[in-house]
Formats: sequence, structure tokens, C-alpha cells
Amino acid sequence: MAKPLRTLTVLSSIFVIALSEQPMQAQDGNQLKIGFSIEAMKGERWQTDLNSFEVRAKQLGAEVISGDANGDDDLQFRQVKDMIKAGIKVLVLLPRDTKKAGRMVDAAKAANVKVISYDRLVQDTDVDLYVSFDRVEIGRMQVEYLVKRAPKGNYVLIAGSTNDEGAKALHDAQMKVLQPYIDRGDIQVIADGYTKDWLPSEAYLSMLKAIESSQGNIAAVLASNDGMAAGAIQALREHKLAGKVLVSGQDADLAAIICIAQGTQAMTVYKPIINEAVRAAEEAVHLARSEKTDAVGTISNGKVKVPAILMTPVLVTKDNIKTTVVKDGFQTLKSINQGLSKDQQIN
Repeated sequence: MAKPLRTLTVLSSIFVIALSEQPMQAQDGNQLKIGFSIEAMKGERWQTDLNSFEVRAKQLGAEVISGDANGDDDLQFRQVKDMIKAGIKVLVLLPRDTKKAGRMVDAAKAANVKVISYDRLVQDTDVDLYVSFDRVEIGRMQVEYLVKRAPKGNYVLIAGSTNDEGAKALHDAQMKVLQPYIDRGDIQVIADGYTKDWLPSEAYLSMLKAIESSQGNIAAVLASNDGMAAGAIQALREHKLAGKVLVSGQDADLAAIICIAQGTQAMTVYKPIINEAVRAAEEAVHLARSEKTDAVGTISNGKVKVPAILMTPVLVTKDNIKTTVVKDGFQTLKSINQGLSKDQQIN
């Protein structure tokens, strides 16, 4: 049985959640309804996206019907169909598997519901808009930071999920920058693999194997996001290598910012996701009202050139934590310092 969808109404910063065992039905025929389907509400990232999206959508007069599929493709499909029955005009879709998600887009299109592919681009289907961050830029930032500090030595690459086309795009961007160093023989890639569902536990196991095979002779770990960086750092800690090996990341998770302040993670890429979610909410309302979107470019998903809004990521290191994630209110000094010893505190 499909998990119930949740209708979340935002009242200032308080979120009142109404749960129903039956598919959600339209409550107000005059109110604009937008569906936000999330593949799995795990980690701090997606809850922040949803909260920000809901606040902006409500300001614009729209109701948000959201669904958490808990990593289950079939459940997400059923939830999307329930959203369509509930009367949504636009579906904002964050899929687990970007190749299998086409059936959700097709179901929406059959009901004249427009679709925004959020953060991950659904492949081989007719999507109306793609809102995300520039993955080519993210990959470039990660690699350039590492090679500037470790231009020679053994590298471990920990890529994202094979189900996520964005993971491949990110890996390709990383390799484009890394390849000249490899060709010169300055850098040796001793391990390079994708990671099931971006799981930190899988990254941990991959890192253990790399440490064992290289006897700990590793200059840098190119981890594609902070969750996997955390898994890699745990393996490095167990071999007393944490802080001696450069580790990249992405998402500016609280745990990652703490690791950067401690010196066990070198950098992360901060994506102002509140801006991304707000922009997606605004564009969803535009589409629902048959208004023109603000897309300025396109990106191919294998079938069509999808109008795209690609936002700019920000490099975060120990030196600019306060002027980036703290300044924007994405993380707080109090939360960061709670994870640090007295001599590591950020003032």
C-alpha cells in the first residue's frame, strides 16, 4: 500500500502536518495545487528544500502536496498518481532513478500536468523545466581545489549513484579537469567507482578497500558529496589518516562544515538550496498559470532540450565558513561550534 501523501501548510516557521491513509483529494477548487515528489527525505538536505519551497509557494497563493517515497521507485510513482488525482497543476519531481522516472512524467503529461525536474534531470522524456545547480562547475571546483594542493600522488574517486544521471555528469566534469594530470603521470587514480544510492556506508567500504590496496598511500579523495565524504573520513580515521588526506565534498552539510573546521575535510561545495527551492516554487506557479518561465538556456535529457535554470555553486573552505554558509543562515555558528573542541571554535 502506498504511503500517504502529506499536505503541509506553512504557518510562519511552524509546519502543521495532516496525514491521511487515503490519497489526497483537492480541498479548494480555486487554490493552485503543486506537487513536490521527493525520492527520499533522508539527511538534512531535502527537508530544507521542501520547507523553503512550501514557504514561497504559500506566499504566492499555492498549496503544496508533498510525498516522501523512502527510496522506493514504485512508491514514488503511486504517490505521483495520487497527487495528480488530488488536482495538482504542476509536478516538481526529485527522482531516485533519473532513467526510470519517465513514467511519472508521462503520467503527469497525460493529465495535462506540467513537470519541473528538480535538482536531478529526468532522462528521455518531455520535461517542461529543469532547476538545479551547474554540475560542471561543481566538478571543476572540487578537482581544481584538490590538485592545487596535491598536484601529485594517488587519488581515490568516489562518485554518486548509477541511478542518477547527475552523478555521471559530475564525474565527467571531474575527469575533464583531472585527465591532464593523469596523462602526465603526476596523479594516479587507484580507485574510481560509483556508489549505490550515494550511501555513506558504501563510500566507507570503498575507502577501506582503497586504503588497504595502497597501504594508506593516498593524497586525495574526490568524494562527490558530503555524505560520501563522511564515509571516507570515517575509514581514514580508523587508519589514523584523517587530516592527512585531502577530501572534497558537496552540499555544505553541518557534519561536513564541522569536519572542515577540524581539518579532516578540505572543502565542500555550498549550493544555496534555499534559493534553488524558492526559484523552483516561483517557476512552478508561473507554469501553473501558463506564464513564461525565466529559463535562459537548455540542457538535453536524451529526448528533448529542456529549458534550464542552473544556479551558481560556492566553494567553502575553513577560511570562508563565516562569510558563506553562516552569513546566509544555512548553518549557524552555534551548531558548528557544538561539534568542535574549544581550540577549534569559530569566533
